[in-house]
Amino acid sequence: MLLPLLLNASHILKNDLLNPQASKLIEDMGNELAEKTDIHGYVIATNENFPVKFNLVTYSKKYEDNMSKPYVVLIFAANARLTEKSTHRGRIALIPSSTEVGKLYDKGDVIDATIDVVASKDKNTKEDKFNVGIVQGFSELADQIASAKNVKMTTTIPNDTRYVIRALQVVVIIGAILVFWMFLFRPIYMRIRHGKRK
Repeated sequence: MLLPLLLNASHILKNDLLNPQASKLIEDMGNELAEKTDIHGYVIATNENFPVKFNLVTYSKKYEDNMSKPYVVLIFAANARLTEKSTHRGRIALIPSSTEVGKLYDKGDVIDATIDVVASKDKNTKEDKFNVGIVQGFSELADQIASAKNVKMTTTIPNDTRYVIRALQVVVIIGAILVFWMFLFRPIYMRIRHGKRK
């Protein structure tokens, strides 16, 4: 009798890739997210060999009986083919239960948080990168949804890359303003100023 309840409580709908530690982190974040925002987060971590242009939205529908609405599903398909000629494999998808839920997070930021770890060149194994990448992506997703709902998560993992990128964006913007001032606006200003003196 308890088995269906346990299945519905799980935030991991399919697990071909996650180790026990990563699974626990996702379950903790998923539980807190649902408790604080009433949005349910789910993960499908699969090593199925999906063909090019395989419809992940349709694929996610077969897990709907184990999901509670409103929800977002993060699908990490490690062996999905990108193109016929490409040797690289792997697709990430975020599938919300509604457009309203989809507006609570930035899809690009969540995918970047996942890919940044997986694509990094270091000594970690591919399996370790998958685990860290999925956890980091789910953490970013949970943080963004919580922020949109004006609550704070305590079980998520800080995404240091996000802060570095934002700092770099500020530096680039300030640099661009200085360049525009020095080469475009300052000469015009000086001409006007000196013209008025004459």
